[in-house]
Amino acid sequence: MTFHNAEIEGLVIIETKKFFDERGFFFESFQQEKFDDYIGRKTIFVQENESCSIKNVVRGLHFQKPPFAQGKLVRVPFGKVLDVVVDIRKNSITYGKTFTIELSQETGKQLWIPEGFAHGFISLQENSLLSYKCTNYYNKESEDAILWNDKNLKIDWNSNNPIISEKDQLAQEFSTFVSPF
Repeated sequence: MTFHNAEIEGLVIIETKKFFDERGFFFESFQQEKFDDYIGRKTIFVQENESCSIKNVVRGLHFQKPPFAQGKLVRVPFGKVLDVVVDIRKNSITYGKTFTIELSQETGKQLWIPEGFAHGFISLQENSLLSYKCTNYYNKESEDAILWNDKNLKIDWNSNNPIISEKDQLAQEFSTFVSPF
C-alpha cells in the first residue's frame, strides 16, 4: 500500500498492489497500522456500507453533521465510479473546492475522506459497487446534502443523462449552505 496526499488537505489517495498468478489475484485492501501511521491518528471504523449503482446514477453530495460526522475510506471492488468530494470545513483554505478521482476495480485505488467533506459519485459502468468504511454510525437526523449539480461548485459529472434520486434533487444549494464544520 502506498499513500499520497491529494490536492485538498486531509484527502488521501491509497494505492494497492495486486499480485497476479494463474489462479487470479490477491491484494491487501486495508492495514490499520499503516493507515493510522500515515493519517497521524488512531482511526476506528465502526460501520461498512456498500452501494451498487447502474450506469449514470449520481449519489450525493452527502455528509453527516456533528456529532455524527463520518470519515470514510472509499473503494470500488467492482466497476468504476467518478468519486467527488467537496471541502465543507469553513476555516479551510480550500473551503468549497472540489476533488474528483476515478476509482475502479482495475486500479484498486482508495480515497480517505475525513470528517468535514461532502461526498458523492457517479457510476461509470453498470452495477458499480462502492464500498466504504465509516468512522461513525449513520444517524438519520444528522444526514444532510448539498445539491449535486450546484452551479457554484462546477462539478463535471461526465454524463448527459444522470439518474438522480428525488432526495438528491431537493438538496440545498451551496450558496445558502451554512457549514456545521
